[in-house]
Amino acid sequence: MALTAKQPRPQPRCRSVTILGSTGSVGCNTVDLLTREPGAFQVEALTAHRNVALLVEQARALRPRMVAIADPACYRDLQDALVGTGIEVAAGPAAVIEAACRPAEWVMASIVGAAGLEPTMAAVRRGAIIGLANKECLVCAGELMMGDIKKHGATMVPVDSEHSAIYQVFDFEQPDKVESIILTASGGPFRSMPAEQMASVTPAQAVAHPNWDMGAKISVDSATMMNKGLELIEAFHLFPVEAHQIEIVVHPQSVIHSMVAYVDGSVLAQLGAPDMRTPIAYALAWPERMAAPAPRLRLAEIGTLTFEEPDDRRFPALRLAREALQRGGAAPIVLNAANEVAVASFLAGQIGFLDIARVVEDTLQRTPAGGLGSLADVIEIDRGARADAMARIANSC
Repeated sequence: MALTAKQPRPQPRCRSVTILGSTGSVGCNTVDLLTREPGAFQVEALTAHRNVALLVEQARALRPRMVAIADPACYRDLQDALVGTGIEVAAGPAAVIEAACRPAEWVMASIVGAAGLEPTMAAVRRGAIIGLANKECLVCAGELMMGDIKKHGATMVPVDSEHSAIYQVFDFEQPDKVESIILTASGGPFRSMPAEQMASVTPAQAVAHPNWDMGAKISVDSATMMNKGLELIEAFHLFPVEAHQIEIVVHPQSVIHSMVAYVDGSVLAQLGAPDMRTPIAYALAWPERMAAPAPRLRLAEIGTLTFEEPDDRRFPALRLAREALQRGGAAPIVLNAANEVAVASFLAGQIGFLDIARVVEDTLQRTPAGGLGSLADVIEIDRGARADAMARIANSC
């Protein structure tokens, strides 16, 4: 029977959640939403890489059953800080995987980079609802992960603003009526900067995104537009479309987060202020919706929305990502691994901004042949690609 205005809505049950990577940008925004809804969520586990102080602060606020720190050297400090709280403390990569295996209904997968692959897969294999903010999981192991989602009855709700937008307007009952999906890109801080000036870009400039508040690695990826290349590969695995049906358009205002074009000429878009708490809230409450404190969109104040074609010549990362997707097999893994190494080297001042794409392209040329039969294959290829990229950087310095 349908609800009427006089009938009270059923009270939502408390949802148990785990946050993998709670001290990163997405993790902190998730924590912010949880603290605004006391009683609506029970936190099972929180994990972090090595930020003990922030993890302790979050643990005291959310009272999870377990916290795990990936760096074993941080164990003693974490344990001492949580004495008397009754919170279980663990450390090391295996502890992070254990946190993912604990019985939370919903898991935020927000560990940056390939390090999030094994914990996310562990949550998938127990049939959890996954809020996916780690695009590298699908870039590196898309076929394996989507296969396991189907096998184990898990659910994946994308958290990237672009994929969340597509998820909300994609007609999964009639995928054959979709003509294309259109990923929007802000263009980053160097959208109009001449190529010769980009050669002298500093890490501080690269992490200063014009619209979004993100971590350093993702901000640099946005500046090189590798972020959009990785999102292209992620979209290929998330949605039932072919690679040629995925388009990219530069939209500097970051108001339209992505679009789906249909065969009748309709284009459906999801709009919102550039605040990650909106797509996180959508995933956190799915299939319901919850209130989020993001600024409300006021189109009259914005006035104008503009669009441009991306420049693959000035931003070769887009071309490299499309080539890796077309080649398949190990190529996307190598693309991601080499990019992570190159970005870390750039942030450390070891290479220049334009060298990031060069390192990735050079490493891609040595992509091993063969398919991927298991997660162990993915991890081994990732390890080899990182070593190759690091050797290339060392030889060029």
